[in-house]
Amino acid sequence: MTRIIGGIAGSRQLASPAKSTRPTSDRIREAIFNRLEARDMVDNKRVLDLYAGTGALALEAISRGAIFAMMVERDGKAAAVCVKNTQMIQKAMEKEGFYDQVTKVANKAVSSFLSTDVLEYDVVFIDPPYEISNEEVSENLTALVPRLAADAIIMLERSSRSGPVELPAGLELDEEKNYGDTTVFWLNKSE
Repeated sequence: MTRIIGGIAGSRQLASPAKSTRPTSDRIREAIFNRLEARDMVDNKRVLDLYAGTGALALEAISRGAIFAMMVERDGKAAAVCVKNTQMIQKAMEKEGFYDQVTKVANKAVSSFLSTDVLEYDVVFIDPPYEISNEEVSENLTALVPRLAADAIIMLERSSRSGPVELPAGLELDEEKNYGDTTVFWLNKSE
């Protein structure tokens, strides 16, 4: 069962669509947020969660102080679960006196969303299904570059067997970290 690990809504259980998503494990999510918080990249930040699944990454950010989270999920059942989880986390935040966080869910393909979105983001989570090709991920990264704040951080999660993703102009690899069959790539906006 997927849950919020830390912050105001910590320990809340998230709903999950039956077998249509592969949520990021608690261990990896905790490592991701430890790194983001050490760099002061959560509190009052704008977050984009592509291939959101349950919305766990975006909602973890909201629980830890992010001010805005956009979740993008093409699968209708998973998008509905994101909405359900968002409502539950918003209620938990409001119960504790936090009313300013904004969460939105877009039931669209990532490429479609990126071609029409006009917002700018500080933190981006990209955790596509492992069957999504590296070429498609690279195309999405290219479309994402204009949506990034100057000091933006991107967390790309892939199968360790997927190999490296070709990075477009405007992005650079900061670090690569392996967690068994999962590799997390940390990307920064380049000059």
